[in-house]
Amino acid sequence: SFLFYNTLMINKNEVNLKIYVGGLDENLAMKIFFLVFILLFMNDQTDAYIIDDLSNPNDRNWVYFTDTVMGGVSKGNLEFRQDKDLNYYRLTGFVSKENNGGFIQFATGISGVPQKKYQGIRIKVRGNNEKYELHIRTRLTPAPWQYYSYQFFASDDWQTIDLPLDSFIKSNFYQPKSFNATNIRSIGIVAIGKEYDAQIDLARIELY
Repeated sequence: SFLFYNTLMINKNEVNLKIYVGGLDENLAMKIFFLVFILLFMNDQTDAYIIDDLSNPNDRNWVYFTDTVMGGVSKGNLEFRQDKDLNYYRLTGFVSKENNGGFIQFATGISGVPQKKYQGIRIKVRGNNEKYELHIRTRLTPAPWQYYSYQFFASDDWQTIDLPLDSFIKSNFYQPKSFNATNIRSIGIVAIGKEYDAQIDLARIELY
């Protein structure tokens, strides 16, 4: 017989897993252990809160806007696309810094986030080998110039990127340093910071 004991660490929360097996060889005991591990891992993944997976584009309203709201001259376009079995949004345009402008973006409102401690935002994106930002606004950042940002690089291949909430940078010194996911009111994908041709695709976004 084989006595099996181990402890798992799942997402920083300790899960004590104790398996006592009598009359089984070590190989079978190991198989049982890894099966339980996989089940726990799958359960952890289902805890994600899907903001938009584009399974039904009509379920969520994304709004496109540019720096023209503040006198800028940047131009662009937002469209819904399908590529085989994959649905995605595509933001394209030219970012100009004329007239104190310098951005194009598309954003969506957020409400009803479950009361739990999320670690970050996970996005599936594809771009044109340029840097973009994800902007978050909360109930404590009502002004247009108030937000939290995270910069990421979008390669020309699809990739899944994790953006930890505690790594977002506040835009103004008088904003709270950190925020809770349940306080998020909107999320935006933004081309900003320099003059360039932008093209970024978004296929999925969720809290994890």
